[in-house]
Amino acid sequence: MLVCLPRSCVPGADCEFGRELKGGSRNRKLRRGSLLALVARAVAAELEAAPTHEPVATAYHLFNEAQQSSWRLQNTSVISQLCQRSFLPFSYPSLSALLQHSAQYTTAPPKPPVQLPRLPLPALENTLNKYLRSLRPLVTADELVNVEKMVSEFLKPASTGQKLQAILEKKYNNTDNWLADWWLNTAYLEYRSPVVVWSSPGLVMPLQQWDTQQQQLKYAARLISDAMAFKKLLDEGRLPQEYAGPDPLDMQQYKDVLGTCRIPGVDHDTLQFHPTSEHVLVAHRGHFFTLRVYGRHRKLLSEAQIYEQLCQIAAASQIDAPGVGILTTENRNVWGKAYKKLCKDKENRHSLEAIHSALFVVCLDGPSAPLDVNRQTAAALQCVHGGGADYNSANRWFDKCIQFVVGCEGNVGITYEHSPAEGVPVARMMDYLVQHRTDDGGRLPALDVTPPERLQFNLDDELHRELTRAREDLEMMVQDLDMACFTYSGYGKKFIKSQRMSPDSYIQMAIQLAFYRIHGEPGATYESAATRKFQRGRTETIRSCSAESVAFCQAMLDPSAAPTSKIEALRNAINAHKEYAKDAVNGLGCDRHMLGLKLAAIENGMDVPEIFMDGAWSRSTHMKLSTSQVPVVADAFMCYGPLVPDGYGCCYNPRDTQINFGTSACNSSPATVAADFRAALENSLNDMFNLLHSG
Repeated sequence: MLVCLPRSCVPGADCEFGRELKGGSRNRKLRRGSLLALVARAVAAELEAAPTHEPVATAYHLFNEAQQSSWRLQNTSVISQLCQRSFLPFSYPSLSALLQHSAQYTTAPPKPPVQLPRLPLPALENTLNKYLRSLRPLVTADELVNVEKMVSEFLKPASTGQKLQAILEKKYNNTDNWLADWWLNTAYLEYRSPVVVWSSPGLVMPLQQWDTQQQQLKYAARLISDAMAFKKLLDEGRLPQEYAGPDPLDMQQYKDVLGTCRIPGVDHDTLQFHPTSEHVLVAHRGHFFTLRVYGRHRKLLSEAQIYEQLCQIAAASQIDAPGVGILTTENRNVWGKAYKKLCKDKENRHSLEAIHSALFVVCLDGPSAPLDVNRQTAAALQCVHGGGADYNSANRWFDKCIQFVVGCEGNVGITYEHSPAEGVPVARMMDYLVQHRTDDGGRLPALDVTPPERLQFNLDDELHRELTRAREDLEMMVQDLDMACFTYSGYGKKFIKSQRMSPDSYIQMAIQLAFYRIHGEPGATYESAATRKFQRGRTETIRSCSAESVAFCQAMLDPSAAPTSKIEALRNAINAHKEYAKDAVNGLGCDRHMLGLKLAAIENGMDVPEIFMDGAWSRSTHMKLSTSQVPVVADAFMCYGPLVPDGYGCCYNPRDTQINFGTSACNSSPATVAADFRAALENSLNDMFNLLHSG
């Protein structure tokens, strides 16, 4: 190994290298066997073969002095900084092996997994009472009496309800999570509508501004480098354990998002996990390339090497490809059949396997669709569906869990397939990438870099017809999705907390008020509550629409109501929401339990109970408001389509002095307009602020 230093840098010389290295003896502690000691031994071995090379001798003397003085450094910062400043241009024969060896001394052993409790199975009577309370604002008095009679029958000894509860109790006692597999299949893998718009969210990251493709590719290179650094934390068990208050949370979802792909089936999808994969997928103009992120001895490529690979990919894909990725936007049954046809060809199978096993996708997008919307909304649409087949939708593989979108205009974000994880772990990963967007420390180049591989697809006439159909179906979804994303800058969670109110509950009441002032009635509301304090926990539903929330809306819109009564109604509504949310995060909501009862009946060949065939059940589960709080540090937000065609989607990120919102509706519904909902939401937040100031 050749280590070249300035000739003036002799032992004890007053040069930058000498000062920095000697400063390490005062400021850093370097363990025996750490990187500098390893370099000293490596240089000593090389010195025997070239003892007359003055720079090598100088380097050896300094590194040996570091070893003799027991200077301790637990990372590569000194060498990295020297490389950045061109003090150490290495030739590479043994360097890669050396650094690979050094990882043995710098990697902390994985921590043992935290032992989490199992998801509880609520008492049947408690669940049904909670269900009855949630119906009060949504059904008539006569309908409520009818449901109460059904509930009474369902609770009797030896009733169908008690038999189904016994089945669930048996499942609870014999599994680590009685709901997890049912939920994965019912909510995702057996869901036959397209994942685009109807299932997969988008996450808009802090928007960028650049003028050249070079800037776009450099951003993408750093993003890949940072994502691999995040994966290294995961692999080494060094991602900090998360807590909700004193309760540790399940961290498995972080591991389940990288290297994961949903595989289409004719009536049921599956998931593949490839956590040890060594490549990522890069999409450009509808072409797909594999980019191997490791060199010899599984050393990560430097950021500069990744950038060079991206330049090669961009240069090799100047003409649009047929856009096989469009097939992933189809109805799952349709896509499942087309997938079978694709797999008949050997080269197609190779390409599909490379896509499935990629750690994630990086979509190098072209111009976005020209729309008369603000930039946040344009970026949201680009992340959710790509703008259509004529723009960037063909530059996706929507079955991959994580797709980083890097647009040529600076719109950046993530499109994620929802099956393996909820929004919060994906958003926290994004926060890490944003906060750690720093140089890779002058990471030394890896050896034996594998050139990018273009993935080829052979399409017959039948598959070309499938592509044409998919483009047409996608265009209908693109035209139907109406979004209005914005930053409410009037105030944020800091003010809400100053009023001794929960920011999430407060914002939920603003959403309730916005819906009520548009439609003059309440709407069934879904808010996701994370149940990650339990093994394999996913979500429970917070039914935010309550008798208390309706009373608050009516008071706010009553010009004769006194401010004090409005404030009291607001506090009552917030407290009711907080209580429901507390039960939900503890696995004690009503929706998941009732789903389990229904599925237990189906699985055991029993009739579906009458309570699930009733109009009240249909109305209360037709969630006209699909909402979620996804808090992140960055100036970012998550967004998704509505849960039902005549409803709204509303995701929000409460920040200290502002709130980011991603709202949506369907153009095909004359009753819902995203811009109207945005205006009503802003008015509601303003009115609530003015009310609290008046009181």
